[in-house]
Amino acid sequence: MLVKFLGLIDLIAGVILIFGSYFNFPIQIPLLLGSILILKSTLGFLNNFASWVDFLSGIIILSSIIIQIPSLISLIHGILIIQKGIFSFL
Repeated sequence: MLVKFLGLIDLIAGVILIFGSYFNFPIQIPLLLGSILILKSTLGFLNNFASWVDFLSGIIILSSIIIQIPSLISLIHGILIIQKGIFSFL
C-alpha cells in the first residue's frame, strides 16, 4: 500500500514537472512535493538510480519556485519520474 501511495506522489510530481510551466500552482504544492521527493530519496540512501531520480526531481521542483528551469530538463525528469510511478503500480 505504501508503494502505491509513493507511486501516486511520483505521478503527481511528474505531471507538475512536465506541465508546471503552463499552470500557476500555489507555492505550497511544489514546495510539498519537492520536499516529499527529497525525503523519499533518503529511503534509498542514494544508492540506486531511482533514489537519484527522486532527489534530482525534488531539487528541480524546489528550484522552479525561485528560478525558471529549462523545459527540456523538466520534461526529461518528468518522464523519468512518471515511469517510476507507473512501475510502482505494477
